[in-house]
Amino acid sequence: MGPSLVSLACRASRDAGVNRSIIAVSRFTEPGVAERIATAGAIPLVADLLDGRAIEQLPDVPNVIFMVGQKFGTADDPSSTWALNALLPGLVMQRFASSKLVAFSTGNVYPFVPVDSAGSAESDPLDPVGEYAMSAVARERILTFLAGSQHTCVTVLRLNYAVEVRYGVLRDLADRIWRREAIDLTVGYVNVIWQRDANSIALRSLSYSAVPPFVMNVTGRERLSVRALAQRLGDRLGVAPTFVGRESDTALLSDASRCHELLDPATVETETIIDWVASWVRGGGRSFGRPTHFEEREGGF
Repeated sequence: MGPSLVSLACRASRDAGVNRSIIAVSRFTEPGVAERIATAGAIPLVADLLDGRAIEQLPDVPNVIFMVGQKFGTADDPSSTWALNALLPGLVMQRFASSKLVAFSTGNVYPFVPVDSAGSAESDPLDPVGEYAMSAVARERILTFLAGSQHTCVTVLRLNYAVEVRYGVLRDLADRIWRREAIDLTVGYVNVIWQRDANSIALRSLSYSAVPPFVMNVTGRERLSVRALAQRLGDRLGVAPTFVGRESDTALLSDASRCHELLDPATVETETIIDWVASWVRGGGRSFGRPTHFEEREGGF
């Protein structure tokens, strides 16, 4: 999401006639990303943020969007996940104590809830499953502690799941259908949001940053059936999907009413996203090769 968020911020600034510096900080290990960010109009800075000296050398800024985190690989290297998800946010927040901060979290901090419910609300108790989710709760606790102790205004965004044509739940389903692989229905319902809409929320939610942190679920309004999504994708791909398992009574679902009431973010309907993803897959469009593992119920990533 990072490069596309940077591009969106640059376009928004140009359209608004506002001259501001937009700085993207990353290790930039993927070839060409730094160049694309520079072309968009931002300033790429190469830094390993786990190096405290690198953080101290970053320029002062009024607004920070914090997107660093690790999910996949947690089972093999949990210490790295905890360092990136819990230690690093604290280091960055201490460095930018006088800035407004928007920090990405995840809907995985919630427990699985009945599929006939509205989903988890921001005020619901957190009950994470697995080390990744636990480290995400640790990130939120550290941000909350520092917000209070150093009076830093923060917004926490609990996102699940952003989608576009190169990755996300719908791309995962389309790839499996296209490869004639069975789809696991154990997690039978999901929420999704178009990635650009999620990025728009991140930028606009700076204005809601507060002490204690303002917390907001970020996802679509609809509770979507995985079976129905697969069938609609299969219709467009010309391949009948096959399934294994059956829908459980619970799923990881979030109530994003607060987000939709405040920011009215949805610009792309689910049916349109389905059309775009199916067309992209049929045409051999690129994938990031990063499955979401949305069907995981035990928190092992």
